[in-house]
Amino acid sequence: MLRSYKCIVNSPAARNALSYVVRSLHKDFRPCTILGIETSCDDTGCAIVDHEGTILGEALQSQEHIHLQHGGIIPPIAEEHHRKNIASVVERALGKYSLNDIDAIAVTTQPGLPLSLQIGTKYAKHIARKHQKPLIPIHHMEAHALTIRMRKEIQFPFLVLLISGGHCLLAVAKSVREFFLLGQSIDDAPGEAFDKLARRMKLRNLPEFSSMSGGQAMEVSASRATDPLQHRMSAPMLQYKDCNFSFAGLKNVVQRKIMKEEKEFDLAPDEVIPNAYNLAAALQVTITRHLCHRVQRAMEFCKLHGLATNNQLVVSGGVACNNFINRGLQIVCTELGYTLHRPEPKLCTDNGIMIAWNGVEKWQTNCDITTDYESIHIRKSSPLGVNLIPQVQAANISCKWVRLKGIEVPQTPEDIELAKMAGRT
Repeated sequence: MLRSYKCIVNSPAARNALSYVVRSLHKDFRPCTILGIETSCDDTGCAIVDHEGTILGEALQSQEHIHLQHGGIIPPIAEEHHRKNIASVVERALGKYSLNDIDAIAVTTQPGLPLSLQIGTKYAKHIARKHQKPLIPIHHMEAHALTIRMRKEIQFPFLVLLISGGHCLLAVAKSVREFFLLGQSIDDAPGEAFDKLARRMKLRNLPEFSSMSGGQAMEVSASRATDPLQHRMSAPMLQYKDCNFSFAGLKNVVQRKIMKEEKEFDLAPDEVIPNAYNLAAALQVTITRHLCHRVQRAMEFCKLHGLATNNQLVVSGGVACNNFINRGLQIVCTELGYTLHRPEPKLCTDNGIMIAWNGVEKWQTNCDITTDYESIHIRKSSPLGVNLIPQVQAANISCKWVRLKGIEVPQTPEDIELAKMAGRT
């Protein structure tokens, strides 16, 4: 009903007011203002969000430029900067508000780097005790999965793909606290592959890429390829009829190609290989194909078992900012009758807003809210929901892959042979 009203209300303020009225009629509606703290990795984030998804304040202290100098995230360094920045970040996010205006404090407690998680969790407990506020522990991946609902009225259940530097997984979001895990990476994450290979290709030695993350540098480099067909690589795991991911083997293939060109052209230690852009394009295409294959099988599994019945795919996480990957996923969604949703870029990456919004979602459903501060603990690893990966494997679903028309490098002979072996010609 709310969506039909929104079609005829043009003013954002009017839509927010109407949304408030309609939501307040629901028996479980609970107005709230939540402060969220995020320190799961290397960014210190804080935000204040209300029950309408209005961002009342936000602050983010990035450590990216620091870790770029070290070639990767060093946990003790990340911890040191979280400790240095946490109080000022929270203060900046509060702005004109005070903690008396806050109903509860949400904080990331899992999964993540333990040294980083403990800074945010300890500070959240400190200010919660001081101001007598309840705490809401947040699962980092659940927050990523539900952030889109702050901007769009996406109803449960829906399919979600979370891709970042630390994670790669497919799941069905059944409710705020119920998830079904369909697939996950058995080794590296896609963002990790992009970052490490960008460093190995020495892209930072090119001035225009010096301040970019590895993923950004790879995407821009790929867009400048003059011959994306120069390097053809097989999509990983074609012979496995599941929804799991793997990027380690692909990373090794690219590293061997880099070493081959370095030797062939007798390059100095700081020189970039001549065909870097073409190699970046081949890597990006292969990762996109791999992601699209697993998403397609997940969609067919969901159809078979009556999951994700709303035919919505949400993609989030830092790698979701990659527009090439997004175009590939859009093609698959269009072919299989799904609608693709992606949060705006600043909400895809780690931030306090998504933690605060997940706190709002939990406040509305009255779950995980506690004043027993000692019951809240951090966890380095934490599975997302109920593991249905064995059921996906047992389903043994063969797929006729959707062609990524206009962006896909033709299949290699190895791809074709593996597809035949797996029954997918």
